Amino acid sequence: MKTGDRNRVRAELEKLVDLQKTDTAIRRLKQAIDTAGERRAAIEQEFELHAFSIREIQAGRDALISERSELEKQIAEANIYKERADRNLKNSQNQKEYETAMREIDALQKQIAANETQIVEKLAASEEVEKELESRAEEIDTLDAKRSAALAEFDREVASNSAALASETKKREAVFATLPTQLASVYNRMAQRSRDGIAVAEVINGSCSACFMSLRPQMQVEVKRGDQIITCESCTRILYIPTRQEQSEATAS
Repeated sequence: MKTGDRNRVRAELEKLVDLQKTDTAIRRLKQAIDTAGERRAAIEQEFELHAFSIREIQAGRDALISERSELEKQIAEANIYKERADRNLKNSQNQKEYETAMREIDALQKQIAANETQIVEKLAASEEVEKELESRAEEIDTLDAKRSAALAEFDREVASNSAALASETKKREAVFATLPTQLASVYNRMAQRSRDGIAVAEVINGSCSACFMSLRPQMQVEVKRGDQIITCESCTRILYIPTRQEQSEATAS
Protein backbone atom coordinates (compact mmCIF):
# COMPACT_ATOMS: atom_id res chain seq x y z
CA MET A 1 0.00 0.00 0.00
CA LYS A 2 1.33 3.42 -0.93
CA THR A 3 2.20 5.91 1.77
CA GLY A 4 -0.57 8.27 0.64
CA ASP A 5 -3.13 5.48 0.86
CA ARG A 6 -1.89 4.49 4.34
CA ASN A 7 -2.18 8.05 5.56
CA ARG A 8 -5.67 8.34 4.07
CA VAL A 9 -6.81 5.14 5.78
CA ARG A 10 -5.28 6.25 9.10
CA ALA A 11 -7.08 9.58 8.83
CA GLU A 12 -10.36 7.82 8.05
CA LEU A 13 -9.88 5.42 10.96
CA GLU A 14 -9.21 8.34 13.30
CA LYS A 15 -12.44 9.95 12.11
CA LEU A 16 -14.33 6.72 12.71
CA VAL A 17 -12.93 6.47 16.24
CA ASP A 18 -13.80 10.12 16.88
CA LEU A 19 -17.27 9.54 15.44
CA GLN A 20 -17.80 6.51 17.68
CA LYS A 21 -16.75 8.45 20.79
CA THR A 22 -19.12 11.25 19.79
CA ASP A 23 -21.98 8.84 19.14
CA THR A 24 -21.38 7.13 22.49
CA ALA A 25 -21.53 10.53 24.20
CA ILE A 26 -24.72 11.40 22.30
CA ARG A 27 -26.29 8.09 23.29
CA ARG A 28 -25.42 8.68 26.95
CA LEU A 29 -26.72 12.25 26.89
CA LYS A 30 -29.97 11.25 25.18
CA GLN A 31 -30.55 8.53 27.76
CA ALA A 32 -29.92 11.02 30.58
CA ILE A 33 -32.33 13.53 29.01
CA ASP A 34 -34.97 10.89 28.23
CA THR A 35 -34.95 9.63 31.84
CA ALA A 36 -34.79 13.12 33.38
CA GLY A 37 -38.47 13.09 34.30
CA GLU A 38 -38.19 9.78 36.15
CA ARG A 39 -34.98 10.81 37.94
CA ARG A 40 -36.46 14.15 38.97
CA ALA A 41 -39.54 12.35 40.30
CA ALA A 42 -37.24 10.03 42.28
CA ILE A 43 -35.55 13.03 43.93
CA GLU A 44 -38.95 14.51 44.81
CA GLN A 45 -40.13 11.15 46.14
CA GLU A 46 -37.05 10.79 48.34
CA PHE A 47 -37.70 14.17 49.94
CA GLU A 48 -41.42 13.41 50.16
CA LEU A 49 -40.62 10.25 52.13
CA HIS A 50 -38.59 12.32 54.59
CA ALA A 51 -41.39 14.88 54.82
CA PHE A 52 -43.99 12.13 55.26
CA SER A 53 -42.07 10.52 58.11
CA ILE A 54 -41.83 13.91 59.82
CA ARG A 55 -45.51 14.61 59.23
CA GLU A 56 -46.35 11.22 60.74
CA ILE A 57 -44.41 12.07 63.90
CA GLN A 58 -46.02 15.51 64.09
CA ALA A 59 -49.46 13.97 63.54
CA GLY A 60 -48.74 11.49 66.34
CA ARG A 61 -47.78 14.36 68.64
CA ASP A 62 -50.96 16.26 67.75
CA ALA A 63 -53.04 13.12 68.34
CA LEU A 64 -51.48 12.68 71.80
CA ILE A 65 -52.26 16.31 72.66
CA SER A 66 -55.84 15.88 71.45
CA GLU A 67 -56.30 12.63 73.39
CA ARG A 68 -54.85 14.18 76.55
CA SER A 69 -57.19 17.15 76.17
CA GLU A 70 -60.16 14.80 75.81
CA LEU A 71 -59.12 12.85 78.93
CA GLU A 72 -58.80 16.11 80.90
CA LYS A 73 -62.28 17.09 79.70
CA GLN A 74 -63.64 13.72 80.84
CA ILE A 75 -61.99 14.18 84.25
CA ALA A 76 -63.51 17.65 84.59
CA GLU A 77 -66.95 16.28 83.74
CA ALA A 78 -66.49 13.34 86.13
CA ASN A 79 -65.53 15.72 88.94
CA ILE A 80 -68.73 17.68 88.35
CA TYR A 81 -70.74 14.45 88.60
CA LYS A 82 -68.71 13.42 91.67
CA GLU A 83 -69.48 16.73 93.41
CA ARG A 84 -73.17 16.11 92.74
CA ALA A 85 -72.84 12.55 94.04
CA ASP A 86 -71.09 13.87 97.17
CA ARG A 87 -74.03 16.24 97.78
CA ASN A 88 -76.47 13.38 97.25
CA LEU A 89 -74.50 11.32 99.75
CA LYS A 90 -74.65 14.07 102.37
CA ASN A 91 -78.33 14.64 101.75
CA SER A 92 -79.35 10.98 101.50
CA GLN A 93 -82.59 10.21 103.34
CA ASN A 94 -82.37 6.45 103.46
CA GLN A 95 -80.04 3.49 102.97
CA LYS A 96 -80.92 3.12 99.29
CA GLU A 97 -80.04 6.74 98.44
CA TYR A 98 -76.83 6.40 100.44
CA GLU A 99 -75.74 3.23 98.65
CA THR A 100 -76.64 4.67 95.25
CA ALA A 101 -74.53 7.79 95.92
CA MET A 102 -71.62 5.66 97.18
CA ARG A 103 -71.68 3.44 94.10
CA GLU A 104 -71.71 6.52 91.84
CA ILE A 105 -68.83 8.13 93.74
CA ASP A 106 -66.82 4.90 93.58
CA ALA A 107 -67.39 4.51 89.83
CA LEU A 108 -66.49 8.14 89.18
CA GLN A 109 -63.31 7.89 91.27
CA LYS A 110 -62.24 4.81 89.31
CA GLN A 111 -62.97 6.59 86.03
CA ILE A 112 -60.98 9.66 87.13
CA ALA A 113 -58.06 7.48 88.31
CA ALA A 114 -58.04 5.56 85.01
CA ASN A 115 -58.11 8.77 83.00
CA GLU A 116 -55.30 10.27 85.10
CA THR A 117 -53.20 7.15 84.47
CA GLN A 118 -53.81 7.51 80.73
CA ILE A 119 -52.83 11.18 80.90
CA VAL A 120 -49.51 10.24 82.52
CA GLU A 121 -48.94 7.69 79.74
CA LYS A 122 -49.83 10.27 77.07
CA LEU A 123 -47.44 12.78 78.63
CA ALA A 124 -44.61 10.22 78.62
CA ALA A 125 -45.34 9.36 74.99
CA SER A 126 -45.47 13.07 74.11
CA GLU A 127 -42.06 13.62 75.69
CA GLU A 128 -40.58 10.85 73.53
CA VAL A 129 -42.14 12.32 70.40
CA GLU A 130 -40.87 15.80 71.27
CA LYS A 131 -37.35 14.38 71.78
CA GLU A 132 -37.47 12.77 68.36
CA LEU A 133 -38.70 15.97 66.73
CA GLU A 134 -35.99 17.91 68.52
CA SER A 135 -33.32 15.50 67.27
CA ARG A 136 -34.60 16.03 63.73
CA ALA A 137 -35.09 19.78 64.09
CA GLU A 138 -32.29 20.64 61.65
CA GLU A 139 -33.64 18.17 59.12
CA ILE A 140 -37.13 19.66 59.48
CA ASP A 141 -35.91 23.25 59.21
CA THR A 142 -33.71 22.61 56.16
CA LEU A 143 -35.81 20.03 54.33
CA ASP A 144 -37.53 22.44 51.94
CA ALA A 145 -34.27 24.30 51.23
CA LYS A 146 -32.41 21.04 50.56
CA ARG A 147 -35.19 19.84 48.28
CA SER A 148 -35.13 23.08 46.29
CA ALA A 149 -31.32 22.97 46.05
CA ALA A 150 -31.32 19.33 44.88
CA LEU A 151 -33.95 20.02 42.22
CA ALA A 152 -32.15 23.18 41.07
CA GLU A 153 -28.89 21.24 40.75
CA PHE A 154 -30.69 18.51 38.81
CA ASP A 155 -32.27 21.07 36.47
CA ARG A 156 -28.81 22.58 35.85
CA GLU A 157 -27.53 19.10 35.00
CA VAL A 158 -30.38 18.56 32.51
CA ALA A 159 -29.72 21.95 30.91
CA SER A 160 -26.01 21.13 30.69
CA ASN A 161 -26.79 17.76 29.09
CA SER A 162 -29.06 19.45 26.54
CA ALA A 163 -26.33 21.94 25.63
CA ALA A 164 -23.75 19.15 25.42
CA LEU A 165 -26.07 17.10 23.21
CA ALA A 166 -26.48 19.99 20.79
CA SER A 167 -22.69 20.46 20.70
CA GLU A 168 -21.95 16.75 20.20
CA THR A 169 -24.62 16.47 17.50
CA LYS A 170 -23.08 19.40 15.62
CA LYS A 171 -19.64 17.82 16.00
CA ARG A 172 -20.95 14.49 14.68
CA GLU A 173 -22.44 16.12 11.60
CA ALA A 174 -19.13 17.80 10.84
CA VAL A 175 -17.10 14.59 11.19
CA PHE A 176 -19.64 12.42 9.39
CA ALA A 177 -19.71 14.77 6.40
CA THR A 178 -15.98 14.20 5.81
CA LEU A 179 -16.27 10.39 5.61
CA PRO A 180 -16.39 8.63 2.25
CA THR A 181 -19.98 7.66 1.40
CA GLN A 182 -19.33 3.92 1.48
CA LEU A 183 -17.46 4.05 4.79
CA ALA A 184 -20.18 6.25 6.31
CA SER A 185 -22.79 3.74 5.17
CA VAL A 186 -20.85 0.82 6.70
CA TYR A 187 -20.48 2.70 9.98
CA ASN A 188 -24.19 3.55 10.18
CA ARG A 189 -25.21 -0.01 9.37
CA MET A 190 -23.00 -1.45 12.12
CA ALA A 191 -24.07 1.16 14.68
CA GLN A 192 -27.77 0.57 13.99
CA ARG A 193 -27.39 -3.19 14.07
CA SER A 194 -25.75 -3.32 17.52
CA ARG A 195 -27.82 -2.80 20.64
CA ASP A 196 -25.14 -0.63 22.24
CA GLY A 197 -24.62 1.48 19.12
CA ILE A 198 -20.95 0.44 18.92
CA ALA A 199 -19.54 0.20 15.39
CA VAL A 200 -15.89 0.90 16.26
CA ALA A 201 -14.40 -1.08 19.14
CA GLU A 202 -11.13 -0.65 20.95
CA VAL A 203 -8.80 -3.63 21.28
CA ILE A 204 -8.00 -4.13 24.96
CA ASN A 205 -5.56 -6.80 26.15
CA GLY A 206 -5.68 -8.46 22.75
CA SER A 207 -9.50 -8.75 22.70
CA CYS A 208 -12.35 -6.89 21.04
CA SER A 209 -13.89 -4.68 23.74
CA ALA A 210 -17.36 -5.13 22.20
CA CYS A 211 -17.64 -8.92 22.05
CA PHE A 212 -14.58 -9.86 24.18
CA MET A 213 -13.24 -12.34 21.60
CA SER A 214 -9.46 -12.70 21.47
CA LEU A 215 -7.75 -11.55 18.28
CA ARG A 216 -5.16 -13.59 16.43
CA PRO A 217 -1.64 -12.23 16.99
CA GLN A 218 -1.30 -11.26 13.32
CA MET A 219 -4.57 -9.38 13.42
CA GLN A 220 -3.42 -7.50 16.53
CA VAL A 221 -0.33 -6.38 14.64
CA GLU A 222 -2.43 -5.23 11.66
CA VAL A 223 -4.84 -3.31 13.91
CA LYS A 224 -1.93 -1.67 15.74
CA ARG A 225 -0.43 -0.46 12.44
CA GLY A 226 -3.69 1.35 11.75
CA ASP A 227 -3.12 1.61 8.00
CA GLN A 228 -6.15 -0.46 7.01
CA ILE A 229 -9.69 -1.05 8.18
CA ILE A 230 -9.74 -4.29 10.21
CA THR A 231 -12.99 -5.79 11.46
CA CYS A 232 -13.52 -8.27 14.29
CA GLU A 233 -13.87 -11.83 13.03
CA SER A 234 -16.57 -12.44 15.65
CA CYS A 235 -18.79 -9.33 15.72
CA THR A 236 -17.56 -7.56 12.51
CA ARG A 237 -17.03 -4.25 14.32
CA ILE A 238 -14.20 -2.02 13.12
CA LEU A 239 -11.20 -2.41 15.44
CA TYR A 240 -8.60 0.07 16.61
CA ILE A 241 -5.79 0.42 19.14
CA PRO A 242 -5.20 3.92 20.53
CA THR A 243 -1.80 5.48 19.99
CA ARG A 244 0.42 5.96 23.05
CA GLN A 245 -0.44 9.66 23.03
CA GLU A 246 -4.18 8.90 23.06
CA GLN A 247 -3.70 6.37 25.84
CA SER A 248 -1.75 8.90 27.91
CA GLU A 249 -4.42 11.55 27.36
CA ALA A 250 -7.17 9.09 28.33
CA THR A 251 -5.29 8.14 31.51
CA ALA A 252 -4.71 11.79 32.40
CA SER A 253 -8.40 12.64 31.95
